[in-house]
Amino acid sequence: MESFIEQFKKEIENFSPSPRAANTGIVTAVGDGVAQIEGLQSAVMSEMVRFNVAGKKSLEQALTIPSAVFGVVLNLEEDSVRAIILGDASLVSEGMEVEPTGEVLSLPVGEALLGRVISPLGEPLDGLGPVASTKRNPIEREAYGVIQRQSVSVPLHTGTKAIDSMIPIGRGQRELIIGDRYTGKTTIAIDAILNQKNEPAETRPICIYVSIGQKESKTARLVQQLRERGALEYSIIVDAGASAPAALQYLAPFAGAAVGEYFMDAGRDALIIYDDLSKHAVAYRQLSLLLRRPPGREAYPGDIFYLHSRLLERAAKLSPQMGGGSLTALPIIETQEGDVSAYIPTNVISITDGQIFLETDLFNKNMRPAINAGISVSRVGSSAQTKAMKKVSGKIRLELAQFRELEAFMQFSQDLDVETKKRIDAGQRLTAVLKQKNAQPIPFERQAAIIYAAVNGHLSGTTVERVPEFEEKFLTFLDANAADLLSGIREQKEITSELEEQLKDALKQFAETHQDLAPRS
Repeated sequence: MESFIEQFKKEIENFSPSPRAANTGIVTAVGDGVAQIEGLQSAVMSEMVRFNVAGKKSLEQALTIPSAVFGVVLNLEEDSVRAIILGDASLVSEGMEVEPTGEVLSLPVGEALLGRVISPLGEPLDGLGPVASTKRNPIEREAYGVIQRQSVSVPLHTGTKAIDSMIPIGRGQRELIIGDRYTGKTTIAIDAILNQKNEPAETRPICIYVSIGQKESKTARLVQQLRERGALEYSIIVDAGASAPAALQYLAPFAGAAVGEYFMDAGRDALIIYDDLSKHAVAYRQLSLLLRRPPGREAYPGDIFYLHSRLLERAAKLSPQMGGGSLTALPIIETQEGDVSAYIPTNVISITDGQIFLETDLFNKNMRPAINAGISVSRVGSSAQTKAMKKVSGKIRLELAQFRELEAFMQFSQDLDVETKKRIDAGQRLTAVLKQKNAQPIPFERQAAIIYAAVNGHLSGTTVERVPEFEEKFLTFLDANAADLLSGIREQKEITSELEEQLKDALKQFAETHQDLAPRS
């Protein structure tokens, strides 16, 4: 007679789960948009599952409520899985049958999305009908490796003088925009989208704006602004607003990256803006706690750094063998009282290739954009600048640094020597030159012309208050009398000795016709 242990071993060896147990599951608990499901032994991470709500409806409900609600598996546990519900969670109840789809979460991508506002699942939100695209990309994808990339060298002009001159951004770069609320972070990003209208159509980047936890009124206003300025035709909006479930806010930036990767893989350039990753981290924290994952620092899950790093690593400049396309990322982070040493800001700073830091004090002093040039940095640097901008902007950062130091010193001393006063005056005028109005991006050749005038002393006879007037009149003068000069800088992307002579002549003629703005002798 065989022993009990031997008999038990045989039973284990001969055991095979029933097809129903392996291929379907049952909801055992549901709450706060998360379902616990028993069964689904063959489920994989990030797989889509279908909740069969058909059996729970009356005939009247069947006409208005969908027959299935989808979810995404995010926890693989010993005897069950946990999935986030992507639709109306109130339709899912205990005892409901769940079927695997065998597919990871994906969304439609392609040219059909241009000019559209979509949800992170690819559903239209603009009332223009379904998205006519058969091509789909998975929301989560491994980033390209080192060998498949090349160094960042092609500039992405933002149209903002302070950025293009001091903190240049290249195509394929990840540049963080960081600052407190209401300091103009979104404005800089939207100006970058508007400025692509000034780029040649064949090299113009496709722009993707991802709204994460933002007010719907704000997103609607941005869409209207882009439409009025003719920028919506090369833009795509992925919207998971403040009223959207945490699951959709968590998926939104990954969906935007998947849309951008379609264009990058096709050898084209794309620009993606994540507005903002602070709210994305909060949404992921909420989901993780609901999924019973252990909390870490500030209750964020332990893999919050991995979450953002695998997202931002998808931005790249591909090698010529891979088609040479690029995906440039401008993540936005909101700080509290300018604290860049907090958990999420330090995480994202360490992942990105530099940061543009916006200060509340500068904003309140009417220095807009309120960029602190001291701690803002681009790790790509002048590699992502045209020769024209590199030539005229070389002195700016040094001049501003000296000015800031002397400005602080000036508060304690009224008697200044001539040289110090001269430096302070020049710094104030240079600061005034870098000011810019909202939604008025400036093409790089016009930026180069005005910055050349500023750094070479041609504003020395102009009061700080009249610097904007000088800029406006000088650029109007160039349009009327030296259009070939601007087109030459634009086409050659550098200020050759011949173009520099033309620029000097133009400045001389301008001084003669505008005596009130002319430099002192």
